[in-house]
Amino acid sequence: MAKEKKSFFERLTGSVKVDNPQLEAMEQRELAKGETSWVDEEDKEGELTVDVYQTNDMIVIKAMIAGVRPEDLDISITRDLVTIKGKREEEKISRDDDYFMRELYWGSFSRTITLPEEIDVDDAEAVEKHGLLILKLPKLDKKRQSKLKVKTI
Repeated sequence: MAKEKKSFFERLTGSVKVDNPQLEAMEQRELAKGETSWVDEEDKEGELTVDVYQTNDMIVIKAMIAGVRPEDLDISITRDLVTIKGKREEEKISRDDDYFMRELYWGSFSRTITLPEEIDVDDAEAVEKHGLLILKLPKLDKKRQSKLKVKTI
């Protein structure tokens, strides 16, 4: 018996699909008409949930990454974009048939955030505390001026 492909929602939440013949028939009719689902079935990553806010001098991003080892995280930043990728490995303790409920997300996840202002990439900082990832991204000071001395050669 071939393993049935999980929906995006099932992969995101870890939930189990409930058989619903009426819903399946409706989906089959939509597919027969050439309509595509709003869910991209080939997308194998969950989307990381985040809080993004600013202070006077920095942009702060917070994300729950409990259960993710630091070596399984990849954080890429540019002056106006942050991408967080990671993987949460599931420990196989019980058989799938033994679960009553499965809501936790296991597997790869990512999130790309467009920043409202440019940041100083060199002074950015990432810390993890009790499963909470905190990115502190200092804003670029566009009003900052410095004097440039002219040298003779």
